[in-house]
Amino acid sequence: QVQLVESGGGLVQAGGSLRLSCAASGSTASIVAMGWYRQAPGKQRELVALSSTGGSTNYADSVKGRFTISRDNAKNTVDLQMNSLKPEDTAVYYCYAVVGFQIITRKDYWGQGTQVTVSS
Repeated sequence: QVQLVESGGGLVQAGGSLRLSCAASGSTASIVAMGWYRQAPGKQRELVALSSTGGSTNYADSVKGRFTISRDNAKNTVDLQMNSLKPEDTAVYYCYAVVGFQIITRKDYWGQGTQVTVSS
């Protein structure tokens, strides 16, 4: 079991910045990837950024060049620096972790979500 706790959401004007943080606890030695998803009202949850334990990162096209994911494997944390925010970035942001080195036993874990609202 892994528990994920997010912090850092809030209200910001367009063009501003926010930093989200997520701390993992529990069976953290088996985490293979951590990242962030978001879900806007009436839309499906979508990947924002993902960082694997091996060091590779993936970003949604819509946030490339504006958002940066950073991960501290020793502290079991993952942060999302969001710059040049746009109203369309408004969503609930969820911390996400993939746990398990064996694919057949791999599980997904989610944080409780933190609201990010970007005003125009």
